[in-house]
Amino acid sequence: MFERQGGSAYKPGLETSLALDRWAGEPHKKYKTIHVAGTNGKGSTCHLLAAALQQAGYRVGLYTSPHLIDFRERIRVDGCMIGKDDVVDFMNRYFKSGLDLRPSFFELTSTMALEYFAKRQVDIAVIETGLGGRLDSTNIITPLISVITNISLDHTQFLGDTLPLIATEKAGIIKEGVPVVIGECDDKEVRKVFEEKAAACHARIIFACDRPQVLMSTDEMEVTTRGFGSFTCELKGEYQVANINTALVTLRVLSSLGFALGMNDVEEAFSHVGELTGLRARWMTLGKEPTVVCDTGHNMGGWEHLATQLRHVECDTLHMVIGFVADKDIDSILALMPRNARYYFTQPDSHRALEASALAERARELGLNGESYDHGIDAFGHAMAQALPGDFVFLGGSTYLVGEVLEWLKQMGDNLPHPAT
Repeated sequence: MFERQGGSAYKPGLETSLALDRWAGEPHKKYKTIHVAGTNGKGSTCHLLAAALQQAGYRVGLYTSPHLIDFRERIRVDGCMIGKDDVVDFMNRYFKSGLDLRPSFFELTSTMALEYFAKRQVDIAVIETGLGGRLDSTNIITPLISVITNISLDHTQFLGDTLPLIATEKAGIIKEGVPVVIGECDDKEVRKVFEEKAAACHARIIFACDRPQVLMSTDEMEVTTRGFGSFTCELKGEYQVANINTALVTLRVLSSLGFALGMNDVEEAFSHVGELTGLRARWMTLGKEPTVVCDTGHNMGGWEHLATQLRHVECDTLHMVIGFVADKDIDSILALMPRNARYYFTQPDSHRALEASALAERARELGLNGESYDHGIDAFGHAMAQALPGDFVFLGGSTYLVGEVLEWLKQMGDNLPHPAT
């Protein structure tokens, strides 16, 4: 599993995925799909699209990764997770199949999702790539629309160490004659990669950043759009404006392909996207007095947005509970972090985690001071114990760390630890 082992578990190529697809009866050919790739914003964009389609009355499959608490979060139909019995049934049939494919975790999970969507007779499924695009397990589908949210440096050991090289891998989801929406793209070389790939595939290319649908937005994500009305988006965080714009441009293309999507559908969907699809932990508020927010941003591109958001936070004291896996560009991320904060350095519950003491040492070299804790729950508990009502507590750096704390809070009845008084 890539989640546990890191690079040694990465398995590029489509041969196994195609073989599994044949075994399952090529289920993805029984419904329409949207394929979403990109470095950051894939999950949010997928959930926004799924919410709008659900609200418009379509039966919608949604395949995303990773999960926060429950594996079944990855595979949903109309916001409901795949049933436990469905997971067990799929795995039993695979074990009894006699196939000697040695699939990766993601290859098997992708096949499970595609088959489940056919079983549930979805009208359309929104499919998120796992890593990259060209060689990703999901790239066996031929979608109605391809979407690439943005490009920044991440997983460079697999995808390349320059933006054009990474863009080339992501552009691998562009298919013959299938329109492609590009979200954010301010690099000329990256734009050239996408334009050349689209031209080679005779695919219409639309740069969402050149067609702004969001006319105005506030700190509270009160959004005014071009043709889609006004709403308060449930997904908070300034970085969501680009994802909203990408989703709205994609919905315009869907409308041109015959999907009935009314303004009221979009307003209602974007206002209740978490409720409709189950999305969590995108600048999600866990409590007030003190304000407690968590976010799963975990790479350089994500932290460029998060750092800007954190600089705009108004509070008495900013408390930062952070932990990372070891294969990220830690020093560059730490360099973005606010200097006027109190830090609680910890580590996610993962074999790939950067040890809390090592994180604290590297942070101190950059002028960030705080204590280190071996367990995320301890770090979060200490932050809450020291935070006063006018303070702000941030939890993030790793999806695994956020998931660990959210699972603990769920066991506690979603009751936050008592803050300082």
